[in-house]
Amino acid sequence: MTDAPALHFADTDPADTRPCVAVTAERRADELTTLLERRGARVWQVPALHILPLADDADLRARTAALVADPPDLVVVSTGVGFRGWLDAARGWGTDDEFLAALARTRIVTRGPKATGAVRGAGLREEWSPASESSEGVLEGLEGSGLASSGLVGLRIAVQVHGSMTRWEPTLDLPAALAERGADVTPIQVYRWVPPADQGPMRALVRAIVDRQVSAVTFTSAPAPASLLQTAQDAGLLDAMLDALRTDVVAACVGPVTAGPLTHLDIPTVQPERARLSALAKVALPRS
Repeated sequence: MTDAPALHFADTDPADTRPCVAVTAERRADELTTLLERRGARVWQVPALHILPLADDADLRARTAALVADPPDLVVVSTGVGFRGWLDAARGWGTDDEFLAALARTRIVTRGPKATGAVRGAGLREEWSPASESSEGVLEGLEGSGLASSGLVGLRIAVQVHGSMTRWEPTLDLPAALAERGADVTPIQVYRWVPPADQGPMRALVRAIVDRQVSAVTFTSAPAPASLLQTAQDAGLLDAMLDALRTDVVAACVGPVTAGPLTHLDIPTVQPERARLSALAKVALPRS
C-alpha cells in the first residue's frame, strides 16, 4: 500500500492555526463550506461518494410506467434526492404530469424532512412521516396505521429505495421487511451511491483523521461514513481512525440516520436538533 498524499490547503498559510473541518458531501458541499468558513474554519472538501443517476435505466422507466397506469395503495419516499431524481427522470421521458397525477391519487409516506421537502416542493403532500426519520420508523408506523384490516397483507406499496446498502449501515431493508409482512412491494431505485473514482483524497482524509490534522468531519448521509469506514479498513487504518474519532476528532452528522454507521461502532457524534446545514455547521464547529 502507498502512503496517502499529504494534506494541501489551497491559499492557506502554513502558519494558519484555524481549525480544519472536512466536508464529505458531494451535493451542497460549497454551501456547507461557506457556512463553516464563516465560523472560522479551514475547509477541506473530500466527497465520500458520488451519486449515479439511473434515469436511463429500463427497469426504472418500466416500474414508473406501471405506477402511472395503476397507482399503488401507498408510496414511500425515502430520500429527497431520490424523489427529485425520479421526477427529473419522468420529466425527461415526457411523463412528469402523468407521474405527479398518479402520486396525487395515492397515499404518500416520507422517511424524513428532506424527503418531505421534496414531495411538497412537487406540489404533493405526505400523509405522515416518522419522528425517527428512519426506515424502522416507517415500518412501525405502517404496522400501526390501520391501512388494511389484515395488516399489510396484500397492500400494494412502492418504495423509493436508498442509493446503497452496505455492511456498515445498520439500516432496515424496508422493501424486504414489508414483503415479509405480506405486502406486495415494488422497490424503485432512482440512483446509486458509488465510491469516488479517485480514492486518493479519501485515503488522505483517513490519514488526516488518524494524525489529528482535522478537528471535525461532517456527514450528510449514512453512506458517507460507511464509505469512510470502508476506505479506512482497506488502508489497514480502521482501528486507528476509530480511536481518533472516539477521542480527538468530532464526527458531525446531520441526523441520527446519517450517524447510524458510526453509532453502531460506539463512535460519539454531534447532531443538530434540526437537519439543516446551518445547524450542522454550528455543532461541527461551535464558537467558544
